[in-house]
Amino acid sequence: MSLPELLAYLLAAVIAVPVSRRLGFGSVLGYLAAGIAIGPWGMRLIGDVDRVLHLSEFGIVLLLFIIGLELQPSRLRALRHAVFATGTLQFAVSGAVLAGAALAFRVPWQAAMVVGLTLALSSTALVLQVLAERGQLTTRHGRTAFAILLLQDLAVIPLLALIPALAGSSTAVTESPAASLALQAGAVALLVLGGRKLLRPLFRIAARDGGHEIFTATALLVVVGASLLMVQVGLSAAMGAFLAGVLLADSEFRHELEAEIEPFKGLLLGLFFVAVGMSANLGLLAEHPARLVAIALCLLVLKAAVLYGVGRASGLEARSARSLALVLSQGGEFAFVLFAAAMGGRLIDRDLFDLLVLVVTLSMAATPLLVILDERVNRRFRSAAEIRPYDTVEERDHDVIIAGLGRFGQIVGRILTMRGIPFTALESDARQVDIVRRYGNVVYYGDSTRIELLRAAKVDRAKLFVVAVEHVEESVRTVELVKRHFPHLKVFARARDRVHARALIDLKVDYVVRETYVSSLELSEQVLRALGDVPERARHSVERFREFDERLLVQEVALHQDEGRLIQNTIDARRELAFLFASDQVDAQLASREENP
Repeated sequence: MSLPELLAYLLAAVIAVPVSRRLGFGSVLGYLAAGIAIGPWGMRLIGDVDRVLHLSEFGIVLLLFIIGLELQPSRLRALRHAVFATGTLQFAVSGAVLAGAALAFRVPWQAAMVVGLTLALSSTALVLQVLAERGQLTTRHGRTAFAILLLQDLAVIPLLALIPALAGSSTAVTESPAASLALQAGAVALLVLGGRKLLRPLFRIAARDGGHEIFTATALLVVVGASLLMVQVGLSAAMGAFLAGVLLADSEFRHELEAEIEPFKGLLLGLFFVAVGMSANLGLLAEHPARLVAIALCLLVLKAAVLYGVGRASGLEARSARSLALVLSQGGEFAFVLFAAAMGGRLIDRDLFDLLVLVVTLSMAATPLLVILDERVNRRFRSAAEIRPYDTVEERDHDVIIAGLGRFGQIVGRILTMRGIPFTALESDARQVDIVRRYGNVVYYGDSTRIELLRAAKVDRAKLFVVAVEHVEESVRTVELVKRHFPHLKVFARARDRVHARALIDLKVDYVVRETYVSSLELSEQVLRALGDVPERARHSVERFREFDERLLVQEVALHQDEGRLIQNTIDARRELAFLFASDQVDAQLASREENP
């Protein structure tokens, strides 16, 4: 790429990706939009799309290396049933159904097989981001989706090897199929056996004697070397990188390798999606919009139907199976790689490639909308049998009410129980209620933001209200409600972070504690002592910091609406704190000299 082309790519990505993430569509669609904007169908800032696409394919190679690093044997053992049973079932059935649909459109069977299996893949980057943003990764359908995506990532490797075999275009040095297969098997064995003996000692030397930049160079050397070996025997570069990652998955360098490779992977993978966006034939979309939308809808419907059946077969209830079906029904980013490889091997022509790229892009764009639709359906159309009614609070007058009996509220409750102080506990998460009750605790299922529940809990007769709710919005709404209707109550609240704490202080809460703050101070004191401070000095430093930080937090409450003043106040406070500690150090040195003249 030339410097103007690189500038155009970076500028488009910096603008499009944050906007796409803000709208809930994820970074992949942001890069695709950036590619469309600067490509032949947009401002035409980059002309040679094929050259950019070829360069950016190294991002896919690095992505497969990182996926290999993640495949620790312990993780695979924990997820083995969900990955290898549920994941394989989804991939095989979806691939067969979609291949059958391709055959119905008179696509040759070799191409239909590649098209079906490729469209069976979903977007790992998009799905995981959507689930994380909505707090659904730990739900049943979220865990099942993660397992299916892991199997799909593994399936990319054999698919990349299958395409040249179906195309009959092996690049091996010999024309004999048996000899070619033996050569490929030998290359894989050489990489695996040689890697086990050489990779860890190589990285130990690089880490010990080479420095940071040599360690990074060694990581890239391993990825490029393994990829080149596979290419020379007719396999894919991505397969070599993946095998190298698997060989290092249990090494002590795994996390450092991920950190070193991640910037290169992110930049080149973003460039790949930009190149795909540039190569999207928008003229075809303008000519046949109804046809393309209909094909994309067929893809979504067929995959969703298979995923729903797979979800039910794996033990998910109907609602979770529906959520799984909608969140995984799109095509995935690896489709662009596999379709490009299939076109290079002449399995599919350019017209079919353009159509499939647009269909996958449309299906990915639809995913956030489908997830939003699923959330609304869950809220509106669940039957009365599926909705768990809130508990009826017993007629008891307790001095303490605790809203939220999660990991934070349980500690407060246990201490009160130890002292024989009765309390009423409210929890809005039905699963958490069941877990807490299993251990013999008394807790009522209910929403603390509902005034009728608070009145039923006799909040008006209590003395103290503890807000230990995990979700920030629910916590703030609860405090607002209690302060408005029960002003006599003292409110003690747990804050997730500094921003949450400022909101609670602004509501005139009597006492606020940040959930990790006290434990962080305690650890800091132990760190200072381990570095040689006497206990009194370490404790004094931590207390000095705590007093200063709590004063600063109160000041920030008055400035939190003015971001510029808030930032400047924080910078000034950091300088003031440094000055205070420097003064303390000088005072300590003077005192030491007076004691030991």
